[in-house]
Amino acid sequence: MTFIHETAVVAEGAEIGDGCHIGPFSTIGAGVTLGNGVRAESHVVIDGDTAIGDGCRIFPFVSIGLAPQDTKYGGEATRTVIGSENQIREFVTIHRGTAGGGGVTRIGDRNLLMAQAHVAHDCQIGNDVIMANAATLAGHVEISDRANIGAYSGVHQFCRVGLEAFVGGYSVVVKDAPPFATIQGNHAKCYGLNTVGMKRRGYPKETIAALRQAYRLLLSSKLNTTQAIERIREEIRGCKEVDLLVSFIESSKRGVVL
Repeated sequence: MTFIHETAVVAEGAEIGDGCHIGPFSTIGAGVTLGNGVRAESHVVIDGDTAIGDGCRIFPFVSIGLAPQDTKYGGEATRTVIGSENQIREFVTIHRGTAGGGGVTRIGDRNLLMAQAHVAHDCQIGNDVIMANAATLAGHVEISDRANIGAYSGVHQFCRVGLEAFVGGYSVVVKDAPPFATIQGNHAKCYGLNTVGMKRRGYPKETIAALRQAYRLLLSSKLNTTQAIERIREEIRGCKEVDLLVSFIESSKRGVVL
């Protein structure tokens, strides 16, 4: 059965799924939809046009779906959409989208947002992402599946962080962070393949070897990026992960961290 503490405020029009728990002094706005089994602990604020999927756990003092910190925002109708089985820890802030950025801030499934993390307007986060304590995403950032953003790191507006990328703590990312890479520093640089992460995920040795060769050509061969990509295409064939890396670099609008 759904439990709503007597001190919680749930606006008329909010849709609350089965088995939800809404703790003391929490506030749920009229445009909010909670899936089944969502647990919002004490002092949680969820407002705006916000949908949260099944099984999410939201810890104290979290704010979701409030107006973005964008001076161009004029109160237009925008949304926040969060998937299932996410863990959103204390003091996390997630802001809804803006009309100029597509109108939706979107977070996928099974993500862990540690205490004080911030997801700004129009960000798009995939699945199984970890944002460590106080990691910060500026507006319009895209985070691919299984990426890891280290503690106190910041990602600049309109940047992308690729599949399985690892951004070390206290980093400042001002260009796209390529998939499968280890990124660290202020401003961040690429230190090669995230070999440890790939082994933990169970990637085949052949895939790891192919990506290691691709990163060697990108980082250590004294070729420029265009020349390195040409060599990668010539020397490494039949590896979808390498193809993804090349496609990511070629589609970058801000440039790539190398």
